[in-house]
Amino acid sequence: MWTIRDVAKRAGVSYTTVSHVLNNTRPVSDDKRARVQAAIAEMHYVPSAPARSLKAKATSTIGLVVPNNTNPYFAEFARGIEGSLKRRGYRVFLCNSDNNVVTQRECLRALHQNRIDGLIVASVDDNESIAEDLKAVRVPVVIVDRPVAGLDADLVQIDHEAGAMMATHHLLDLGHTRIGCIAGERETAVSAIRVAGFKRAMAERGVEVLLGAIVEGNFTCPGGYAAARELFDTVAPTAIFASNDMMAIGALRAAAERGLRIPADCSIVGFDDIEMSRYVYPALSTVGQAILRLGDAAANTLLERIHGIVIGPARTHLIEPRLLVRESSAPLAVSK
Repeated sequence: MWTIRDVAKRAGVSYTTVSHVLNNTRPVSDDKRARVQAAIAEMHYVPSAPARSLKAKATSTIGLVVPNNTNPYFAEFARGIEGSLKRRGYRVFLCNSDNNVVTQRECLRALHQNRIDGLIVASVDDNESIAEDLKAVRVPVVIVDRPVAGLDADLVQIDHEAGAMMATHHLLDLGHTRIGCIAGERETAVSAIRVAGFKRAMAERGVEVLLGAIVEGNFTCPGGYAAARELFDTVAPTAIFASNDMMAIGALRAAAERGLRIPADCSIVGFDDIEMSRYVYPALSTVGQAILRLGDAAANTLLERIHGIVIGPARTHLIEPRLLVRESSAPLAVSK
């Protein structure tokens, strides 16, 4: 592997001159700069990133921790962050916590050892032990989706309750009153807020939530499939609000197995607007999070902290959802 001294020897200059050319730390004559650049090109020399970061006290790298990178929502979210930061000269180190607090702690420790400049986290939990783990990294932090207790950090999130209300109001406007709700894990704050939005929308219209109409589905396709089967067996809903698109897609499968036509026999609305929701059949009506926009907002918020553009108390950026009506929802069929 070539070193900076090898480049200096090839160019016929001192190694400090090469350093000044690489780092733009001092003026260098056009002749010497051209010789150094020619030597670098001929030798395919690549400066050592760790060495440069030690000198500059910055690495131009950002850590990103997500609960499950196989979930299309988090995959699209990571893509939005990476694209936004890449345009600004930053690299992203992605860590998958596998929805496990211990694994998340190991991810944070590894990122800290690699001297990241900042951190974006979609945490698997919101308790104070997680806050202590995040504080130990000692860099600016942005939290996505839900606050972490005991941590003073900027938060970027969708308005979960407003989105759930939007989806439920859409189904009510279509004439449905026998509506089932597929929730995420009971202990997850995001799930609780979306279920609260569903209940609030029903209450505002004076519509009763039927006994057994809210079933847990753990934010996965299999979970949504199992929850929808339970709803069809017990509540027989004419419409379902699923707290994310993955569970809504699982519900589409459960309906097809029962011979139910979507949306003629049952309307289904999801939440997130993942790319896949546009290509399932029928195309899924959903509440859109503008996932790439969410990632871009998280990246911008973090860079403002890193560069000192914003100082002071933590901020909350609330992104408004929007309803995307596609093929999976329709007016309640009237029996003749």
